[in-house]
Amino acid sequence: MANTFGHLFRITTWGESHGDAIGVAVDGCPPRLPLEVEEIQKELDRRRPGQSEISTQRREGDRAEILSGVFEGETLGTPILIGVWNSDARSKDYDHMRRVYRPSHADYSYDAKYGIRNWKGGGRASARETIGRVAAGAIAKKILAREFGVEIVGYVKQVWKLHADVDPSTVTQEDVESNIARCPDQDMAVQIIERIKEARKDGDSLGGVVECVARGVPVGLGEPVFDKLEADLAKAVLSMPACKGFEVGSGFGGTTQTGSQHNDPFYSEGGGIQGGISNGEDIIIRAAFKPTATIMQLRGRGRHDPCVLPRAVPIVESMMALVLADHALRQRGQRGSV
Repeated sequence: MANTFGHLFRITTWGESHGDAIGVAVDGCPPRLPLEVEEIQKELDRRRPGQSEISTQRREGDRAEILSGVFEGETLGTPILIGVWNSDARSKDYDHMRRVYRPSHADYSYDAKYGIRNWKGGGRASARETIGRVAAGAIAKKILAREFGVEIVGYVKQVWKLHADVDPSTVTQEDVESNIARCPDQDMAVQIIERIKEARKDGDSLGGVVECVARGVPVGLGEPVFDKLEADLAKAVLSMPACKGFEVGSGFGGTTQTGSQHNDPFYSEGGGIQGGISNGEDIIIRAAFKPTATIMQLRGRGRHDPCVLPRAVPIVESMMALVLADHALRQRGQRGSV
């Protein structure tokens, strides 16, 4: 199974949704990076279940433990192993799924591929696997901020047919965290929260879009052929559970414009990505998530989000950070500086 992601900054996630524990091994982190478990915990708290009235009611503390690679508050340059114990799995809720494949889940395809599956929860296909991504993403964000001056902010842009008005160039994480919808547009956040509550009451679910901006990205990240920066971002984003669409910059909206409308004037301080390589301008991506597959009409007894968007924000940020940190370290290794 392809559980490893990245080149110089590599992560390998491990564990299953209803196993004893879940986590990540991070290899390639530079030594002497100041790192405390509280920095990782802060990001995991943004992702954890049961955090609000519009998220799944599975109660997990998701307390991170750093098991290797950090000594006296600094990274050693050796592999960093981070683990989280599962404490509220309630596997009995899945007893009736031993011989039943849930619609719109990976149950059948996983079983068909490997000839065996853990029917308790979603196994490796569960969104609980993203604990490892977020933990590693916290380290990647620290590298990017400290060594390269990069800031990453994600937020809910759309839920169902409700679209938020957000300025990517000025939005802050404080704006995002100001409400449980993680939507900086306060008026729209109220509508989004009410619509998610309504979906939960009806035993239904909603999809939407997370937008994410990276500011202060150095020039020169990415490769001009197969490892284009937007190509690696696309793979990272589309590898997330329930993610069904990816856009960068103008995305599909650019298809309705002419060349004269779409072309950007070139400025020395930056367009985001050109020829697969960053040019110093803000990079904006969007990730589209489908409605949660487990709904009451399917007799799903597990606890699930009526809308994954608010909890998906730190996951999208983490995947963007992992790609940018990897490419920043690759560029520094090739050129000696960024």
